Amino acid sequence: MKRCIASILALLSSVALAQDWPQRPVRIIAPFAAASTPDTFARVLAENLRKRIGQPVVVENKPGAGGMIGTDAVAKAAPDGYTLGVSIVGPLVNNKLLYKKMPYDPDRDLAPITIAVTQPSLLVVPAGRGINDLSELIADLKRRPGKANYASIGVGSLSHLTMELVAAASGTEIVHVPYPGSSQAVTALIAGDVDMGCLPALSVVPHVRSGKLKAIGVSTGRRSSLLPDVPTLKEQGLAGIDAGAWIGIVAPAGTPAPLLERIRREVVAVLKEPEVVAALANQMMEVVGNTPEEFAVHLREERDRWTPIILKSKITLD
Repeated sequence: MKRCIASILALLSSVALAQDWPQRPVRIIAPFAAASTPDTFARVLAENLRKRIGQPVVVENKPGAGGMIGTDAVAKAAPDGYTLGVSIVGPLVNNKLLYKKMPYDPDRDLAPITIAVTQPSLLVVPAGRGINDLSELIADLKRRPGKANYASIGVGSLSHLTMELVAAASGTEIVHVPYPGSSQAVTALIAGDVDMGCLPALSVVPHVRSGKLKAIGVSTGRRSSLLPDVPTLKEQGLAGIDAGAWIGIVAPAGTPAPLLERIRREVVAVLKEPEVVAALANQMMEVVGNTPEEFAVHLREERDRWTPIILKSKITLD
């Protein structure tokens, strides 16, 4: 009986906490540097969430260790709704496979709130190569196995893993050439120093439109509403290719469920505002705004997708 009463009181307390949130400034930790994609998203969210909830919303950058320093700060924060994090597939899924040690366990120490946005990646080639679609690209790769190469934005990055997935699905061998970031990878592509790359749409679309690069396909499972005329790799015959970038919002584990739901409702309401949708579309981000349960399922799907690729390619970051 006492245990039942205690549970009821705890539930009532957490409901009251959710109803009263927020009573002071909210902190959003971005685990990458200023002007990175997660930081850009966090600042759009923070400014518009501030208007909705009537409290300051501050973005704090904590970059380093593949996003783990900032994500660890979220994991170790008080579970009271006043520290949230934006994060991506690396710190939430893949780093557990890429690193021997992590300062937190994403499954145990973090509570998923929502996938906020997705971002298409584009497989592109230099326009001068004369390759127009995926079948032509694969035929070229099979004519010269191990001779072609691709650019990525770093070992273990989504651009790296996606191209390894493409190679596995197409039965081809492509040499990996990592660069420090998107700008360097794109410069190498335009110069013809590398043969291809699957890179964030934001970094390559201007060069596709100018005619310097040729878009072969998007790596997501469905066409992007931001690039409706670009076919997916999947519809061009590469079964199992569904490798989209996304940004999710997380909280420390132990945050009461009613409070998580209150935060989710407020965040999703902000994301659906027309001016926010437009601002994010300018950054090649499509709004999602799903549930914690759907987010958790997606995290498991990502783990299932990338585990065999990381193990087969023997990719490590230690």
